[in-house]
Amino acid sequence: MDRVALLSGSPLFEMLSNQELEFIAELSRPRRFAAGQAVFEEGELGDSLFVIGSGEVEVVRAAHTQPIATLAAGECFGEMALVDKEYRSATVKARTAVQLLHLSPEGLAQFRKEQKDGFAFLVMNIARMLSVRLREANLRLSQA
Repeated sequence: MDRVALLSGSPLFEMLSNQELEFIAELSRPRRFAAGQAVFEEGELGDSLFVIGSGEVEVVRAAHTQPIATLAAGECFGEMALVDKEYRSATVKARTAVQLLHLSPEGLAQFRKEQKDGFAFLVMNIARMLSVRLREANLRLSQA
């Protein structure tokens, strides 16, 4: 998996320079999950995020029978944990075999310390993604 190419194609990493992308790519770790395998469970303490390299994942809540969302290559999940360091609000399971890039809290702290501008763009992009997801959730709720 070409980590830099994956990161550069993800909205989460828009506006980052090639140097910043290479730096964060070095900090990320590839992870693989088989179809049906949980990446993390609702209620676990969250501390990292994932970018999908290939395959699809489903976001599910214990109280719902249908997935909240299906995410594919280039998309990310787990970003809420970077903002609030709270418990995971949903379970994420591999819908198909997936390859992910895992960004640990230690790696993100190192990125923050050594690439301040890139980290500022990353935080802005996380805020933008959360805003979009909140608007979509509000729309779904208003149509229910």
